[in-house]
Amino acid sequence: MTEQPVLVFDGDCGFCTTSVRFAERWIGVRARVTPWQFVDLAALGTTRERAEREVLWIGNGRVYGGAQAVAKLLIAAGPPWSPLGLALRTPPLRWAAHVLYRLVASNRHRLPGGTPACSLPAARR
Repeated sequence: MTEQPVLVFDGDCGFCTTSVRFAERWIGVRARVTPWQFVDLAALGTTRERAEREVLWIGNGRVYGGAQAVAKLLIAAGPPWSPLGLALRTPPLRWAAHVLYRLVASNRHRLPGGTPACSLPAARR
């Protein structure tokens, strides 16, 4: 039996929290969902720097970040979401998803649910 995956997000970011709550309600997240601020990142095989930068999907000893974490979330959710998740793992959609994720992550403080604190490094929040 494999251990339940973990979805790690920035609990201090309003946009991130809103996005995760949306996914839990409408997509169905089949993972333990936790803010990075309340988890032992080293035990999960990742770092604070990475968790501050992107959402993480951790499962089967692997860490997926950003758009690929979202793809894994969609795949794990099953139909009708899994085909979209599989598509996001395949070039050229994989590349486009990465660019879009970075654009959203860089501007999360400007998006619905975001706050000015989202634009600050975690150490200054």
